[in-house]
Amino acid sequence: MNGKTANVGIVIVSHSPLVARGIADMVRQMVGDSVPLAWSGGNAHGDLGTDAGGILKAIEAAWSDAGVAVFVDLGGAETNSEMAIEMLGLPRATLVSICNAPLVEGAVIAAAEASGGASLAKVVATAEELSP
Repeated sequence: MNGKTANVGIVIVSHSPLVARGIADMVRQMVGDSVPLAWSGGNAHGDLGTDAGGILKAIEAAWSDAGVAVFVDLGGAETNSEMAIEMLGLPRATLVSICNAPLVEGAVIAAAEASGGASLAKVVATAEELSP
């Protein structure tokens, strides 16, 4: 896929590999292949947790020059996502945003926005409107 014309990418990060994969499957079924999508779940050993290296790989897999929106389940996922973004390096790190939104609903609504060609700022803002 040509990154210059691609829609915003979506990354799902959960402490549970099953949760991350399940949400990604749900998003994929709703928006098809119109949005670059990847997930990272569990720690480096496949147990509950998160892994900055795995999150970095997911960001790279969902990469779009339009940007990447990352959705996380718990605090550790956010911390490791921040580390992964730093590992990505500049200038690409400036095109990745962690969304403060509910994991499932946020990822679904963000993917719907992204599939319509919305900017990263619009994708993030729409998802974050769901936060209490």
